[in-house]
Amino acid sequence: MAPASVNVVRLIYLLVCEAAGVAIAMSTKGTPVEISLTAGLVGGLVVGGFFIWIESLIKGFSLRGFSTATFGLLVGVFCAWLLSRVDISTLVSLAVRDRLTSTDGREVVGAEALVTTFTFTVQIILYASFGFLGAVLALRSSRDDFAFILPYVRFRQDSSTGQPVVLDAEAVMDGRVAGVVRSGFLSGRLVVPRFVLDEIQVLAGSPTPAKRQRAERGLASLEAMRSAKDLQMSIEDTAGISGDETLNGRLLQVAQLLGARLLTNDENLCNVAKLRGIDVLNLDELLDALRPTVAVGEKVRLALVRGGKDDHQGVGYLPDGTMIVVNHAAAKIGTTQDVVVISTLQTSGGTMVFAELA
Repeated sequence: MAPASVNVVRLIYLLVCEAAGVAIAMSTKGTPVEISLTAGLVGGLVVGGFFIWIESLIKGFSLRGFSTATFGLLVGVFCAWLLSRVDISTLVSLAVRDRLTSTDGREVVGAEALVTTFTFTVQIILYASFGFLGAVLALRSSRDDFAFILPYVRFRQDSSTGQPVVLDAEAVMDGRVAGVVRSGFLSGRLVVPRFVLDEIQVLAGSPTPAKRQRAERGLASLEAMRSAKDLQMSIEDTAGISGDETLNGRLLQVAQLLGARLLTNDENLCNVAKLRGIDVLNLDELLDALRPTVAVGEKVRLALVRGGKDDHQGVGYLPDGTMIVVNHAAAKIGTTQDVVVISTLQTSGGTMVFAELA
């Protein structure tokens, strides 16, 4: 159902068409007033109704789509103009020379006019056809995928969609990207270069079970993101990328060409990208930032679930997965106790916390 504002505009347009029809009909001389008035009302109603019907057919055609179609039309017309620089009339004259001359060798009367008419017709068809093809091809291309002449030369992203986000193989196989995007903490179109997909496919055939399982999970996650209607994700062809043979180098080049952010869990790649001035997103850093900080001396209510490395220790976990080792708590395993944090230790796997029974 159309909004009320659209219906108001339609009504005003219809009234204008009625008034214009009556004005045109009444301006004709020699026609009775009643007939002119009726003809004007009917004519205005027909014209207004026709264009309102056309408008209803293109109700899904937005201003953005109109601008895209206009650009495609201009490209098609430009291509047609380039082709029309060829002297079509001369070609037509040479092609139909026998038909334009009589049996005695004289030129048929009106031959020049015929060639001119035929040339004009060919040019109209040429411009119309190329304009149509350009507009249709532009409309079939999505706003973000619309490229012209060179790969990765694209229209600027508007501020509402955010910068594109280029994913590396680690980010794809991580499996958390879709959830982060749906939560609203990450915006923008997700871009997976073709060589990243090839890398994951190679890992899917790895003899190592762990690598094979992660790659298979990455392919499944990629397929789920492509089919999701609430996510914008595309796999980009990278035929125009050259000059760097390493995967990471090509990945950074794609991010620079697109003006995109890079999403990865690789620390080394993060450092190199930052040196090149590329915005980097790291899911592990996001997870660390969301972990609640446990200060020394803080009292925590903790469920002790198993024994520690030493016989007297008990181990529990915070809701975010942080492990707390409690001294002299082996007898309390299976219960929930108040513990006091006495020290913390930062490791490559996260933060370890040591505590005592309160």
